[in-house]
Amino acid sequence: MLQDQTFAFIGSGAMGEAMIKGLITQANLPPQQITASDPREERGQELQTKYGVRPTTDNLVAINGAKIVVLSVKPQVLHGVMTQLAGHIAPEALVLSIVAGARTEAITNVLLHRAVVRSMPNTPAQIGLGMTVWTGPESLSQVHHDQAKAVFSSIGEEVFVNDERYLDMATALSGTGPAYVFLFMEALVDAGVHMGFSRDIAEKLVYQTVRGSVEYARQGGRHLATLRNQVTSPGGTSAEALYQIEKGGLRTVMSRAVWAAYQKSRRLGRGVEED
Repeated sequence: MLQDQTFAFIGSGAMGEAMIKGLITQANLPPQQITASDPREERGQELQTKYGVRPTTDNLVAINGAKIVVLSVKPQVLHGVMTQLAGHIAPEALVLSIVAGARTEAITNVLLHRAVVRSMPNTPAQIGLGMTVWTGPESLSQVHHDQAKAVFSSIGEEVFVNDERYLDMATALSGTGPAYVFLFMEALVDAGVHMGFSRDIAEKLVYQTVRGSVEYARQGGRHLATLRNQVTSPGGTSAEALYQIEKGGLRTVMSRAVWAAYQKSRRLGRGVEED
């Protein structure tokens, strides 16, 4: 499905690189079939050195002959980039947008291109463990639908949704999610160091604890509260720790953080449409 496809990445930041790496290492896509466009020449050279892709600073050069065009720029510059590309993308090409907040209708109208898929992957795509939520219009052909699914499957798990409003929710929950997890892990490591562990040992303990907990939860198929109760003995250390966590309002803080990210995604979308 992907071996004969040529890709153009318009914007080669962290998320664009995550997809590039995932496509090469997980889908075995030949790197010479990927063109990475970035306004900074040194960034393109960096990606060429790391992955063997073709670099350019010219978006129009990047999309020349591309069968799959990935929009991976910042929301604030998307409108200008799309205006530049409008009418130049091959009619049979598929456009994949990973730009937070940018609605499919707005992209279609500015690009003058109908085959547009909106998606929200996350950075674990670099190691084939990404989570991508995506959607496309009813007019999307089966070929383009299958191509999009193949791209996202190659970098992890994917979920197709019929209602585009779920994309802003996914941006806040899974797209931004790794940042929440890393902050939580960082706090645990710092707590370990505060108690007296070396940072190396504290990191090893936290990494394996989080990894094991995730796999245990996935395989167990039980409610997370049930799993938490299993390790919380009355009057024990877990009960004491959880009391302090609840007292500190962790649930409320997390809920507010995710909601704030959701609202930000919606505002970004309105900004793109108003440009």
